[in-house]
Amino acid sequence: MSMAILDDKLWQVVEPLLPKVKRRRRVHPGRKPIGHRQALTGILLVLRTGIPWSALPREMGCGSGVSCWRRLVAWQRAGVWAKLHQALLTHLQAAGKIEWSRTIVDSSSVRAMHGGKKQVQTRPTGAKPAASITSSRMLGASRSQRYSRRPMPMM
Repeated sequence: MSMAILDDKLWQVVEPLLPKVKRRRRVHPGRKPIGHRQALTGILLVLRTGIPWSALPREMGCGSGVSCWRRLVAWQRAGVWAKLHQALLTHLQAAGKIEWSRTIVDSSSVRAMHGGKKQVQTRPTGAKPAASITSSRMLGASRSQRYSRRPMPMM
C-alpha cells in the first residue's frame, strides 16, 4: 500500500528536497528515528485519506502517527514542506492526476486583491469596568511624605 502513495519515481523527485539526517550520538543514541521516506508516506496517507494521526496503521511501516506528525511540523518550520508541496503538485500535474473540478479557491488560500469594502470596526458592546469603591488614591490621606500635599513640619 505504501508504494501506491510514494513510488520510486516520486521519491527521486522529493528526496533531494529533504534535510540531511543528523549523525547520531555514540554514547546515548536513543531510539532510531524513522526514515524520511517512511515519514512522508505516513504524512501523505493521512493527508490523502483524512484519517486521524492516531489511526495511522503501523502495519504500513510508517511508524506512529505522532512521529509522522512531528516530522511534518519540523518540515513546516524549516520551510521544507512548502518546497515538497510544490514539487508534489508539479509531479501530479505532469502525471495528470490533479482533478481540477474538485478545486476550490477562496480568500483563505488566495489573497483577494481589490475586492470588497473594508469592514467597519464594531464598537464594543461589553460593560465597562466600574470604578472601585473600596480603594481610591486620595492624595491628602496618605501618611507618606511623598504623596502628601502639605509639607511635613520641620522639628
